[in-house]
Amino acid sequence: MNDHGLAKLRRMADQIGTNFAAIGHDKAVFSTADHIWKFWDPRMKAAIFADDRSLLNPIAREAIEILAQGIRPTPPPADSQFNKVNEVGHSDAG
Repeated sequence: MNDHGLAKLRRMADQIGTNFAAIGHDKAVFSTADHIWKFWDPRMKAAIFADDRSLLNPIAREAIEILAQGIRPTPPPADSQFNKVNEVGHSDAG
């Protein structure tokens, strides 16, 4: 993958980590890892695993390190679930 493609993957991983930061660092790491594991294709994962992880924010870096070790994330904690209609108290962005 070229430098532009790697920069885009880093930006995406950082954005995912930043999105989950509100639920606390440890939960955000595992939620980020879960998202990347489920939604990134194998080429994207292989490229980010081989990249310089020091260029990622701490949440994304730890998530990638977990996945690169072969650890599969557990489902996200319940407080990272979005609200249902007229429900309050979760991390709904809307």
